[in-house]
Amino acid sequence: MPRERNWLSLILHPKMYGFSPHRLITRALACTFGKRTLSIYATLTWMKILVFGATGMLGKALIRRWKEDEVWGLGSAQADIRNPTQVDEVVSKAAPDWIVLSAAYTDVDGCELNPTLASTVNTHGAVNVAKAAAQVSSRLLFISTDYVFDGNHSTPYEITDPRNPISSYGKTKAEAEEKILRILPDSCIVRTSWLFGPGGKCFPDTILKLAEYRPQLEVVNDQRGCPTYTADLADAIVRLCQAEARGIVHATNRGDCTWYEFACEILRQAGLSTPVRATTSDKFVRPAPRPKYSVLAPASLTAHGLEMRPWQETLSEYFALRAAAG
Repeated sequence: MPRERNWLSLILHPKMYGFSPHRLITRALACTFGKRTLSIYATLTWMKILVFGATGMLGKALIRRWKEDEVWGLGSAQADIRNPTQVDEVVSKAAPDWIVLSAAYTDVDGCELNPTLASTVNTHGAVNVAKAAAQVSSRLLFISTDYVFDGNHSTPYEITDPRNPISSYGKTKAEAEEKILRILPDSCIVRTSWLFGPGGKCFPDTILKLAEYRPQLEVVNDQRGCPTYTADLADAIVRLCQAEARGIVHATNRGDCTWYEFACEILRQAGLSTPVRATTSDKFVRPAPRPKYSVLAPASLTAHGLEMRPWQETLSEYFALRAAAG
């Protein structure tokens, strides 16, 4: 009888035991009918996903491209992650299988000038979401950044490399990573870099706008990283959630470049002849220091059977969507 009561409780209240209904049914079918039935079920079932930051550049891509599951998207108007009561209410109501936290204060210079706001949003806000996720046994995928590193490497950063941020933005994200992993050890932290895409402020959009009226552009050539297209990152996030990924994952498009090289390729593919001159960071003094080298190693992503295309191949799609948006 005790064994029967345990199974009944598991079926009626799967999240009490760390299972979403989706995972419970999947594993039960795998045990009972084998892999063929499991693969058929996988095409018919779905998970419930809650996205914080759905009105941001990455959030919009997630909502646009996540088709297989039931997705709820919330902007700051619907749920301010700084407000734990508000966060608890929406998470409790949704009871999602996964929460994707892409909401953040990403203005790097703004964070440097207002570290209190940066900490309130990026660290305390993330902790609020993690605690709410723990209350309903939801999995959490947290979007983090290459800025958790100091940029002193000359080879790509691995997930095992120590955090050593040099800016307020990087510090608040690094602290969020550490606290989330203490609250939810099975969470998934996805570090990315140099994000660009339609529906938000990004480097390609800035370069294209400047090229319209400036006779020449000057772009720094002493910072190296990995451009990442929001649509490709969104696809990787979907796959990571469906694979029940945990731990830290580095997810960027393939290849690296300097900001100068990035600008040159943008203009070349756009068919613009505006000349670009390479310069150094000391010529553009900004409030927040930037890592000189923040290339993220892809091994943790390929370990999940995922590989993102070269960043150069994404620009034509970006141009088309940018033009369509007007």
